[in-house]
Formats: sequence, C-alpha cells, structure tokens
Amino acid sequence: MSAPPRVVSLVPSLTEAVAATLPGALVGATDWCTHPEGLAVERIGGTKNPATARIAALAPDLVLANEEENRPADLDDLRTAGLTVLVTEVRTVPDALRELDRALTACGARARPRWLDAADAAWQSPPPAAARRLRAVVPVWRRPWMVLGRDTFAGDVLARLGVDNVHADHEERYPRIPLERLRALDTDLAVLPDEPYRFTADDGPESFPTPSALVSGRHLTWYGPSMAQAPRVLTAALRAAAP
Repeated sequence: MSAPPRVVSLVPSLTEAVAATLPGALVGATDWCTHPEGLAVERIGGTKNPATARIAALAPDLVLANEEENRPADLDDLRTAGLTVLVTEVRTVPDALRELDRALTACGARARPRWLDAADAAWQSPPPAAARRLRAVVPVWRRPWMVLGRDTFAGDVLARLGVDNVHADHEERYPRIPLERLRALDTDLAVLPDEPYRFTADDGPESFPTPSALVSGRHLTWYGPSMAQAPRVLTAALRAAAP
C-alpha cells in the first residue's frame, strides 16, 4: 500500500480533519492548529504569517489553505516554490461538507470518513435553538469591536439553528462596529464565541443589554470533525441563554 501524500495544513479545522482521517499524512501545521491535542508535526507559524521557506523545506506533496484564513501572497510564494496548494472556500455548511470531501480526497483518502457522514447527518435537520427565531449580534473581536457580517460559515451555522445574524446583509464580511451602535441594536441575544477572541463570562457579556450566549468557537467556526457535534453543543448553549 502506497504512503499517503505529505501534507502541510494552514487551516486549523483542516488539520483536525486530515489527522482524523489519514494519520501520518500531516508533516506541518500552524501554531493555531490545536486539535488533535499532542499533534507531533513541524509548526510553521500562523495562518496569516506562515514560514513559507520552512514549508518548502518540508517538501510536501500538498498544502491545504483557505481563501479567508490565508493570505494570497503567501500562497503565491508557495506555488512559486513549486508546491501544490489546494484552497478551500467555505461560506455555508454545504460548502464545508463538499470542500472537506474534496480536500481529503486530494490528501489520499480512499473512502469518505465516518465522521464526515456523521457531520452530514447531524446537519440534515438540526434542532432549533428556541421556540421562535432569534435575532442576534455576533461579535468575533473587541478592541476594536468586529462582528460577523455577510456570507460567513458561522452565520450560516447559526441560521440553521434558528438564530439570525442582524449584520447578515452588511456589505463587509467582518465589519467593525462601534460598541454604542451594537448596544443600540434590536436583538434578542449576543452570541459570544471563545475564538478568535476569547470571550468569557467576565469579558463580553457585560457589554450588551440582551442575554449573552457564550459558545464554543471551534463548534461555531471550524469545519471538520467538530461539525458532527456542533448542532447539539451550540443548541444547548443558545437555549440556555435564549430569552
């Protein structure tokens, strides 16, 4: 049996997906690739500042990237070095399922992994977060305050759970909105993930007049094995906070 391709992943969720499907295929990953725990591969910097020369030195057969998380200039440098780069584009749950299948096939997977089938099944009819649809503001950063805008994977995840992002029609995908404007919005809920900014019970909820749902950023924003548990995990957190 031939060995799987040597893979470098520049996306934490794709790192987790490859590790769960093709043990031993990964030879490099970013400093932000925290799942699975104890992953023993070369660390090649961040998603926005990867060490491209170090990646080239690993001689990977394939580099996995994402059009949102990684900078085009870095990907161009890798291609110039003669490397093959697969770039995913994920804005919805169906996008994620399709792109995961494409990326894993490119990495040498001979069959669709069970966890991906489980993720597909989990999102066929996810439970609503409340008896009625909720309007929510979804900050992802503070200092300055940034929120989910249009065409985001996390926004689609929430919409499928019955939570409508009030900035879903904004012209930007991650707009900066002053806190006073966020506080003045007509919303039922503030959804506060623990990444990329680590909102906690003591850092974030006090900023909003509506109830706040502290949710797992990995389940809200990562597309990979966590998608199989995401509807259950997120729904529990949203229901606990829903008015």
